Amino acid sequence: MTREIRAIIREDALQAVKEGLRDIGIVGMNIFDIRGHGRQGGVDQSWRVSSSRMDLLPKIQVNIVLSEHNVEKTIEAIMKAARTGKEGDGIIFVYPVEDVVRIRTGERGHDALMYPDDIDARRAKK
Repeated sequence: MTREIRAIIREDALQAVKEGLRDIGIVGMNIFDIRGHGRQGGVDQSWRVSSSRMDLLPKIQVNIVLSEHNVEKTIEAIMKAARTGKEGDGIIFVYPVEDVVRIRTGERGHDALMYPDDIDARRAKK
């Protein structure tokens, strides 16, 4: 089965997450600039004369579609790269994907996800 991972991370963690994913063989991903907040509800900002609450914080959403057997390894790579141990490190969602179709070739399912030297190609070589 195919899965989609959506990871919402801090902006400053993006480069480390991309490198960590590349290291394990994840070659395809989509990156979105988003705003939101989790349990912390935002952050308080203070200036000399006033203060305010910023409740929609800038974040990055990383979307990856991959084979089910690569999900745990991918989650571990994201967590290792993005974790600071502080509130706001982010969250990872995993969703089932019903089908995948590569427009150029018409390939479907797992074949549509295959790229040379990606995580599945590396697994097949072992």
